[in-house]
Amino acid sequence: MSVQSFDESLLDDAEALQHADAALRGLAEAGARVRTEANASNDVAERLTQLGRPRALVAAGADARLLRAVLEPWCPVPFVAWPGPGLPGWVGALDLVVVLAPGGSDAETQSAVQEAVRRGSTLIVACPTQSPLAEMAEGRDTILVPSQTGDALAVAVVVLQLLHVLELGPEVNGESVAMALDDVASRCSPYADLASNPAKDLSLVLAEALPLVWGGSVLAARAGRRVAETLRRASGRAALAADADHLVPVIEGSPPRDLFADPWADPAATPLRPALFVLDDGSEQPVIRANRGRLLATAEKAQVHTRTISWTEGPEVARYAALQSMGTYVAIYLAVGLGKYLPAAT
Repeated sequence: MSVQSFDESLLDDAEALQHADAALRGLAEAGARVRTEANASNDVAERLTQLGRPRALVAAGADARLLRAVLEPWCPVPFVAWPGPGLPGWVGALDLVVVLAPGGSDAETQSAVQEAVRRGSTLIVACPTQSPLAEMAEGRDTILVPSQTGDALAVAVVVLQLLHVLELGPEVNGESVAMALDDVASRCSPYADLASNPAKDLSLVLAEALPLVWGGSVLAARAGRRVAETLRRASGRAALAADADHLVPVIEGSPPRDLFADPWADPAATPLRPALFVLDDGSEQPVIRANRGRLLATAEKAQVHTRTISWTEGPEVARYAALQSMGTYVAIYLAVGLGKYLPAAT
């Protein structure tokens, strides 16, 4: 793949940034959305005190994987993340089904809700109150979490708080998540120039690279996959998030750096080399340290550029949210530098 021309001056250009205003504004308001969802669910927590411990917990829908990343190490009952249609055949009246659909629903989510109601399972569904999914979910054993913002992360934080009330998950502090998102928004604001903005600085690294993203913990790895998805959408380039065993051969197989390359050559004729981005959430288990060391040593040997994106403050879900948010800022600034948000020439 060849390099598309990247103009770093656009990162501090008010007119260029204006074309990315909607995306940047959405990131800046992420903390406020978490608070909005938390306030809207205050009454729901009181209803949960009437529920006993289920036989098993099933998280269904497209965002089930985030719940799995948080709950699997902690949940005291069998837990299954089920992103596909319907529900596992064994799910019944003794089980709890959780569905996240903050923006409405798709056919798979609807089928999971219908199956939960039909089988008499206890159902917690997070969706807009005035939506077809809310109507499908109506029943004696259904608890509706009223989604206000359409923000998947904000709704997931609220549902995780509710599951803690049921003693099915760890304590999740919504305000700490909101504060972390506010902090990222301040550090990565479009009004912060290139010299002081970490997201703009990281976008320069990606101007001539294909990102390889690695996170050591379960949540950091999940953030890495979301960041890679965002980079692909924003830039139209490849981006890979994977574990160390999959990234090492990619790094080892990268083309050698040409020390005699013409710095003034046409960027379109220059092949992209990988760059390794390590997402560090402060997790220091021995296996994580070993994998990180192996990746960094391999990258150094292959002369692959490496950068570490760190967020080690606050609870683990707040760190996850901050890493994902910062990666999204990087993707937007990369798109701005590539001219992706600029109007077509007339």
